[in-house]
Amino acid sequence: MGKNIKVAFKHVSKEYDLYQNKSDKIKGLFLPKSKQMQSFWALRDVNFNIYDGETVGLIGINGSGKSTISNIMSGVIPPTQGEVVINGETSLIAIAVGLKGPLTGYENVRLKLLMHGLKTSEIDALMPSIIDFADIGDFMNQPIKNYSSGMRSRLGFAISVHTNPDILVIDEALSVGDSTFYKKCVDKITEFKEAGRTIVFVSHSLGQMKGLCDRIIWMHYGQIREIGDAQEVADKYDEFVRWFNGQPKAYKKEYQDDYKRNQKLPQKVIYPNPNANRYRLGWLDKFMLTLLIILMIFFGYFVGTGRSVMDAFRVSENNQPVIVQTLKNV
Repeated sequence: MGKNIKVAFKHVSKEYDLYQNKSDKIKGLFLPKSKQMQSFWALRDVNFNIYDGETVGLIGINGSGKSTISNIMSGVIPPTQGEVVINGETSLIAIAVGLKGPLTGYENVRLKLLMHGLKTSEIDALMPSIIDFADIGDFMNQPIKNYSSGMRSRLGFAISVHTNPDILVIDEALSVGDSTFYKKCVDKITEFKEAGRTIVFVSHSLGQMKGLCDRIIWMHYGQIREIGDAQEVADKYDEFVRWFNGQPKAYKKEYQDDYKRNQKLPQKVIYPNPNANRYRLGWLDKFMLTLLIILMIFFGYFVGTGRSVMDAFRVSENNQPVIVQTLKNV
């Protein structure tokens, strides 16, 4: 295993605002955050390194922060605090990620590969291999919105592994589909491992983790609980799950509520995100955005009513306007 760091999380935290309704979310774009606004910390002070050629698993119960880490790692969302270092090109494989419902399978393949910077000739060369790997037959001609979750996963996996990424992030993409497709995916992942690629694998399956991963990071309600050898951490996690499932229902609810309540507690900005200003709107940005929206609404309204006015009038031979119909739309 190489010692070059491919992925580094340095004191990374991720906060989400818990809006009560859509109007509050819209207000949050333009107005300062109120003291009454409740927040949720999906991650708190997460630190780890992933090395070149290493396969690392992320496990944890639902809501532990696994998908948040994979999304930050892939550049889908920014961290609230801390720093993320990625030395290479990442490709996220998750069910339907980046796939557009109204587009067909063929169109989605072309769109995603174009977004990865491939030329038309390169896409044409890869298309037969992607179609063969996805193995969804005539559904390649159908809109993605008509696909089952397994078919979406097949197509998404097929596209991502053909983009030849340095870092492959797989988020529950092997949890759907039949055993034949699973074997095909495992063979491809093994091929990537042998080629020295870095793989981050998110799953609830301990069997998959033990068979594919070198190390495992066990996430627990937004924080790292254990990190180490895959077999060792998987056994500890399995022991915890067995213990938890054996507890009374009232205790399990109290246990979960305590952790979720802790995730809503405020956190001081100890490790600021060095790129935070790139994502945050200042008061001038908010003012300009508000002005732009008002102008768009104003322009759209008068364009619509202007057409109605033009339809309502005609010019006579002596250039005098003559009303020819009622101005119903003005």
